[in-house]
Amino acid sequence: MTIATAGGAIFDVLHFPAGWMAGALLCVAIAALFGRSMYVPPLMTRIFFIALGIIIGGVATPETMHGMATWPASILIICVAMIVITLAAAMYLQFVHGWDLQTALFASVPGALSQVSAIAEDRDADLRAIIIVQTVRVVILAVGVPAGLAIAGIDAPARMPMGTLTAFDAPGQFIALVTGCIVAALALYKIGFSGGFFFGPMIVSATLHGSGLVQLTPPGWVATVAMIGLGAINGGRFNNTSFKMLLNYLGASLGALAVALVVSAMFIGVASLLPSLKISNLVISYAPGSVDVMMILALALHLDPVFVGAHHLARILIVSIMLPIGARLTDPRPLHKHGLPESLEIAKETLED
Repeated sequence: MTIATAGGAIFDVLHFPAGWMAGALLCVAIAALFGRSMYVPPLMTRIFFIALGIIIGGVATPETMHGMATWPASILIICVAMIVITLAAAMYLQFVHGWDLQTALFASVPGALSQVSAIAEDRDADLRAIIIVQTVRVVILAVGVPAGLAIAGIDAPARMPMGTLTAFDAPGQFIALVTGCIVAALALYKIGFSGGFFFGPMIVSATLHGSGLVQLTPPGWVATVAMIGLGAINGGRFNNTSFKMLLNYLGASLGALAVALVVSAMFIGVASLLPSLKISNLVISYAPGSVDVMMILALALHLDPVFVGAHHLARILIVSIMLPIGARLTDPRPLHKHGLPESLEIAKETLED
């Protein structure tokens, strides 16, 4: 956390977009690649995700909820986009780099790393290759998307939480909000929903704030700490990964990312034809990166986290449905239980998508 905080502070001083998260992620990743053990315990990881969910859901207001009428068409487009992105990147890895189809499929799924790891563990897939390719994509998008939007001059009006009360002003609202978010997080986790510790609190918080039942403003330092924590969690994905190992998979990682970005850009162009949709919101919504990272980028870049959240929720649902089907179609053989190296066991335990 010290390394993450230092990296975030440096990027923030340099006025880098979403600097607290991007700087923390990059510095922790570099430290891990140089051999420093970087580890965020599961309990702390879940606390960070719950806090992020509450903060992002707090952006919702009765006015923003009315804008959801124009979203169904865009959400339908993103569901199709995720399938096409996965297939295109998988074909690239298979035909250009010679990967077997199942490993290529798992490495190409946009996000859902926890689900991918759980399914790939029981099959004859190269789990280390999958995790490295997915992690490289997360890091590049986390740093590159905000920088790219800033260079392009694309931004949107600030949509930070606008509540008028603090926890001290309305303790009843605060207790109801936090309790409801924790219960929702545990419930989604219990049923195995990917990203439950993040989506559960976000949905409850957005519902309470959007209905006007809760009007709380979290302190700014809470959001900053949560961004640093998220950066540390994702940077820690490189734990026990050497530069040599990273270089072995770098070509495949960059190539698959390029294919995914090209396909995403095509679907963003189609969605941009819909009325009242901003390009900046669509870029973050359709970016094939980790859900938690894209959501906090939406908040940090002053975009519409409610819009982005609805699209990424749809993305998780379509991936959750299609991933087991795709795994079965690409390899109908019986499952095989494989033991994982210690570093991958740690990654499975600490990372939530």
